[in-house]
Amino acid sequence: DVQLQASGGGEVQAGGSLRLSCTAFEFTFENYAIGWFRQAPGKKREGVSYIVWNDGARDYADSVMGRFTISIDKAENTVNLQMNSLEPEDTAAYYCAVSLDALGKLNEYNYDYWGQGTEVTVSS
Repeated sequence: DVQLQASGGGEVQAGGSLRLSCTAFEFTFENYAIGWFRQAPGKKREGVSYIVWNDGARDYADSVMGRFTISIDKAENTVNLQMNSLEPEDTAAYYCAVSLDALGKLNEYNYDYWGQGTEVTVSS
């Protein structure tokens, strides 16, 4: 079984920063795409960012472009999401997921395995 763990969530004030990490256990991200998604209470889950492990291709949702940065730490088999200039609208549970066909993108239906969420709360 593929096990993913998302960590790094917390509570910050608007304008603050957090870094989320997605780690895989007994599984390597090589050849796959890794995505970050979020779901706020009462809202649909939305794609935030994704990255393709092998070539580093990446993209972001318009709502986080310029504020969030996704990156790979190959030594740690981890994908990080640096979130800066956080806004109250970023408050949500954040999930990481793996797309085995490496299509990924920001479409949740392209993803095969999901980790448990990590909560991010941004106060105004």
